[in-house]
Amino acid sequence: MALISATTVTACTIAAVCSGAPAPAPESSLVLSLRGTTGVERVVHLTCSPDAGTHPRARAACAALTRAEGDFDRLPVKDSTCTMVYSPVRAEAHGHWQGDPVDYTTEYANRCVADARSGGVFGF
Repeated sequence: MALISATTVTACTIAAVCSGAPAPAPESSLVLSLRGTTGVERVVHLTCSPDAGTHPRARAACAALTRAEGDFDRLPVKDSTCTMVYSPVRAEAHGHWQGDPVDYTTEYANRCVADARSGGVFGF
């Protein structure tokens, strides 16, 4: 009887390992914020794969992050026309991108520039 139990346990273990089921995707969940000189802060949540959260254009933001392989310094630039009004905003991202921790802070000249220079990631 002990032999059957050991065989059963081994078979179940092999079936679980060899089932071909894909491993769960690493977590990509970020809290993004923009704070202007008035102190007013906008905060959104972004998850990717599936693209969701409170970001108004989650799909585009996730596509930009995927293109940059999660590196905020390499985000693509959108073709946009922004005014030259200097109204600086501090942009921050905290969370995880494909399992790796993210702790990013930068400053943009204004909200339009933040949107354009981040490929839409900070476009909210």
